[in-house]
Amino acid sequence: MGLDFAIDELYASGWQALDSAGCKHHADGRVYPEVTRVRDEFGRAGYDLAIRHIQLFDCFRAEWRDQGGAAAGAVVGRTEPEAAVYALSQMRRRSPAPVA
Repeated sequence: MGLDFAIDELYASGWQALDSAGCKHHADGRVYPEVTRVRDEFGRAGYDLAIRHIQLFDCFRAEWRDQGGAAAGAVVGRTEPEAAVYALSQMRRRSPAPVA
C-alpha cells in the first residue's frame, strides 16, 4: 500500500491541513498528520486508537474502538505512520459526520 496511498486516501476523505500542528511534510510536499495527532483526532471523534507491531508479518495494525469498547475498524500498514494515516482515512469515511 504505502504512505503515498494512505495520504491519498486521507485527502480523498476530505481531510485538510488547515492547522498543520502535529503534521509532517511528505517528500511530494503534502502535509499529513503524525501518529500523535491521528490519536488525538480519533479521540475527538469518540474512538480509542491502538497501533501495534505484528512481528510475524512485519507490519503495523491500527484498530479503533468506540467508547463502549466495541471494535469499530482496523487496518494494516508497513509502518506505524502509514497505518495511522490510513486508519484516519477509513474512520473518516465510516463516520456519519465529517471529522475535522
